[in-house]
Amino acid sequence: MALQLCHAVILLIVRLKCMPFIFDPSTFASELQPWIHQFNSLLERVEDAYAQLEAFNADVAHELRTPLSNMIAQAEIVLSHSRSVDALQDALGSQLEEAQRLSGIVTDMLFLSKAHRGASARRSGPVRVAEQVAAVAEFHEGGLENAQLALRVEGDAELELDAGLLRRALSNLVSNAIRYAEPKSLIRVLIQPQDGGVRIAVENRGASIAADAMPHLFERFYRADRSRSGSSSHHGLGLAIVAAIARMHDGTTFAESAHGVTRIGLVLAGPAE
Repeated sequence: MALQLCHAVILLIVRLKCMPFIFDPSTFASELQPWIHQFNSLLERVEDAYAQLEAFNADVAHELRTPLSNMIAQAEIVLSHSRSVDALQDALGSQLEEAQRLSGIVTDMLFLSKAHRGASARRSGPVRVAEQVAAVAEFHEGGLENAQLALRVEGDAELELDAGLLRRALSNLVSNAIRYAEPKSLIRVLIQPQDGGVRIAVENRGASIAADAMPHLFERFYRADRSRSGSSSHHGLGLAIVAAIARMHDGTTFAESAHGVTRIGLVLAGPAE
C-alpha cells in the first residue's frame, strides 16, 4: 500500500510538475495544520527523489553511451574494408576493453541496487583490518609504483565483518587516493578502533576538494571536478560502493579535505549483540 501511494504521488508530480505543490497551512483549520506540514514535507521529499531519479537516469545513459559509441564506431571502421589478422586482433582487443568497461558498470550497478534494497554484510570470524589493507596495497603495487607513491598502514583493529567487501571498499579508496595524490608523496591508511567498530581513513596529499563538492562525493557517478572525460576504467561509482559497503555493516562514511590533505574513509560497526 505504501509503495502504491508513493508511486501515485510521483505520478502526480510528473503530471503537474509546473504547478505549486506546497499548501499554505494557515488556510486550513488548526486541527489540520500539522497534517498539512507533514504532507508538504512528503511532497518535497518525493519531488527531490524524482529529481535524483531523473539525474541518475541521465548519468547511466551517459556512462553506457560512451563505450557503446566507441564499439560501434570502431566496428564500422574495421568493417569498411579488408584488414590484416593483426589489425583485426587489435580491434577485437579494443572491443574487449570497452565490453569489460560496460560489464564493470553493470556489475557495480547491480551491487548498488542490492545494497539499496537492504542487503547486509555476511560477517565472518574476526578479521584483522591491517592484513586486509596489506593485501589491497599489494594488489595496487604497480599503480603506486607508476605514480611514484608509497603507502603506509597505521594502527589496526580486529572485527567480525565481510572481508571481501572490506577489501573492495579499501581498493576503491586506495585507487581514488592514487589517482589524486601528488607524485612522490605518501598515502596513509589510518585504522582506529571506535565504539566496538573500526574507523578506516585513506589519506593523500594533493589538491584539496572544493567545499561544495564534499557533500556529493559518495553519490553515484559524481566526479568532484565535474569532468566527463576521465579514464575509461573510472566511471564514478567507486565511492558510492564504499558508502554501500559501510551501510551493509551498519556504518557510515566521511570525507575531509583541507590544506592539501584529503582524508576519505568509512566507519564499520561491530556485529549486533
